[in-house]
Amino acid sequence: MHTVPDENRRAFLVGVERKPVRTAHGLHGSHLTDWSVQDSLVELARLADTAGLRVVGSTWQKLDRPDPGTYVGSGKVHEVHEAAVAENAGYVLFDDELSPGQQRKLEKELGAGVRLLDRTRLILDIFSLHAHSREGKLQVELAQNEYLLPRLTGLRADLAQQTGGAGAGPVGVRGPGETQLELDRRQVRRRIQKLHAELEEVRSQRRQGRAKRNRTGMPMVALVGYTNAGKSSLLNALTGAGVLVQDKLFSTLDPTIRRLKLPSGREVLLADTVGFIRKLPHALVAAFRATLEGIDEAQLLLHLVDASHAAGSEQIRAVETVLGEIGVLDRPRLLAWNKIDLPAAGPAPRRPPGGSPEEVRISARTGDGLGELLAKIDAMIGSPYATVEALVPYESFELVRLSHERGAVQEREDTAEGVRIRATVPDDLADRLRAFPLPRAKPPRAASAKRTAAPGRAPARKTAGKPARKTARKPAARSVEKPARRPARKPAPKPARKPSAAKRTRKLAGVKPRPAAKRRRSPRS
Repeated sequence: MHTVPDENRRAFLVGVERKPVRTAHGLHGSHLTDWSVQDSLVELARLADTAGLRVVGSTWQKLDRPDPGTYVGSGKVHEVHEAAVAENAGYVLFDDELSPGQQRKLEKELGAGVRLLDRTRLILDIFSLHAHSREGKLQVELAQNEYLLPRLTGLRADLAQQTGGAGAGPVGVRGPGETQLELDRRQVRRRIQKLHAELEEVRSQRRQGRAKRNRTGMPMVALVGYTNAGKSSLLNALTGAGVLVQDKLFSTLDPTIRRLKLPSGREVLLADTVGFIRKLPHALVAAFRATLEGIDEAQLLLHLVDASHAAGSEQIRAVETVLGEIGVLDRPRLLAWNKIDLPAAGPAPRRPPGGSPEEVRISARTGDGLGELLAKIDAMIGSPYATVEALVPYESFELVRLSHERGAVQEREDTAEGVRIRATVPDDLADRLRAFPLPRAKPPRAASAKRTAAPGRAPARKTAGKPARKTARKPAARSVEKPARRPARKPAPKPARKPSAAKRTRKLAGVKPRPAAKRRRSPRS
């Protein structure tokens, strides 16, 4: 994308207010909402200021619908050209996304001395300035290339007439048969494919981080809201995160997650997300889907609204539209009206009809209402608690740490077998602690009943529930001093030898065994 030149940063704004259109469902038009064309141009001026431009004038036209050729009428285009020349404006900013055809025609009408930008391209430039993480830069570059791809026509016009084939075409334009425009488009498409692959790696890393957070079991609260509603200020006020705070649109893009301790003693994860805006480019919503996927794991959406803004109701609608596109509009929501310390610019904003989320009024700058906000978050998380006693072995000491972080520990004793703990923790952690119950104490023995011992006998011991055991009588003392001789042991009888197989066969056949041959004795000498 282009870089704003230093020599001329003056900008002129152009907008369109749509007339009411009668349909089968009634009248539709911008005048039926709290968001007028003047409010939209004021927001466009703040976007220009964030990008480093200085607004020198603005104009708008009331139309049934934007002109398909030049967005505004031909007479208004001539008026804008004269105003830009009179104000010495180097930029003309349009308050909507222009089609490639509208952009080409307006560039011809306004002349080469004026740079033309629509709302989408301006937001993309702001995102490219404020993205610092690798993920944010990849997302912005992907959105920029997808925006640029259909608008390559008209660039490199001097190289767009090459023809292929030997001897085909006039002198000076003979080439390989492929225009520079086609080469540029192929290069952009390849870059888009590579960015998608790299973002898929980022999503994989985010899934691993999400699985790691799920193992801790800490619930997540996601901060959502319109840009410049004060999300970063509230994150700093509650957690001391030290995130950059500026009175500009989209001053922070990279998501931040911090721990937040609630009044009950348990802890949650508070996640700051990218701010939303009206007419948010679809390319940005698609590119930042990896970042916005973090809202999926949130148990509670903390929707922050600028109470001092006259169009706060329209800002709520814009945020809920994006939440509906992501598919998380059915999550529990807490509506926090921020900046109550500032004077309202108009009538107090009201929440649009539909649904009834809890509400609280706060000021992130002065700290008013933050105690009530934490109490409501604590109540809406809705994780029931249980009190358990366990003897956690030292191999599972992680459970002791989680008990201190996510609950309240009443008693703790380090023993040789492990850590004996009594704590009030969420149900999911209580189930893990119940796997290590305390050992059962042995019942104490009852006192034995004594009875008078007979002469020459030891008194018998009697236990509760068991018959008394008889004690062996001691042998009387021998008069003979020599010990009695033990009887000699008789040798064990030898086992009979088994007859051989041949003898068993002859016996079965009835053959008498042959007499054993007599051993001849050698004559004595």
